[in-house]
Amino acid sequence: MGTEGRVEGRAMREVRSMGGARVAGGASATAGARAASGVSGPTSARAAGDAHDVRGARFEDGKGVAMGTDGGNRRVTRHLWATGGFLFFGLAMVGVALPFLPTTPFLLVAAFCFARSSEKLNTWFKSTKLYHKVLEGYVTRRRMTVKAKLTILVPVTILLGIGFALMANVPVGRAVVAVVWVAHVVYFGFVVKTDRES
Repeated sequence: MGTEGRVEGRAMREVRSMGGARVAGGASATAGARAASGVSGPTSARAAGDAHDVRGARFEDGKGVAMGTDGGNRRVTRHLWATGGFLFFGLAMVGVALPFLPTTPFLLVAAFCFARSSEKLNTWFKSTKLYHKVLEGYVTRRRMTVKAKLTILVPVTILLGIGFALMANVPVGRAVVAVVWVAHVVYFGFVVKTDRES
């Protein structure tokens, strides 16, 4: 019996020593892993801050990209306005040579387009002889010469008269044409003042 008790006691001590060794080994392995990775409490906080900074940087980059896209859209829009300005300015130049083609309406549209394209193009447009001859008085003083008014009303009257004649079987169309013609006469004849000094 004494021999069996000593054997059992020795076996219990071996089991306890093995359990302690396992715990110590697990703790040392965990510590070694932390030491190898270089991660600790403060280091984890710094890593989290760095990750936040990276996300912030990405957000700022995205914002910069969005702003760059907006700038590109503005440039495209200005180029489109400039194209429209040159188109209608060219039509106005053709209208100078062709009496049946109105000049002033095209110049008004060209002025509208150039004003939204760029300051450089707007300044160039306002320095042209055609602008000074036809639109300068209207833009600066809301006045037009008799000649400028006639260059609008005569072609408009001819074109609307042709449309009125072609709409013999369309009473509504004739009514619309008549209203448009009367509106032109009233606006340029009475609303826009006549510059008699030029």
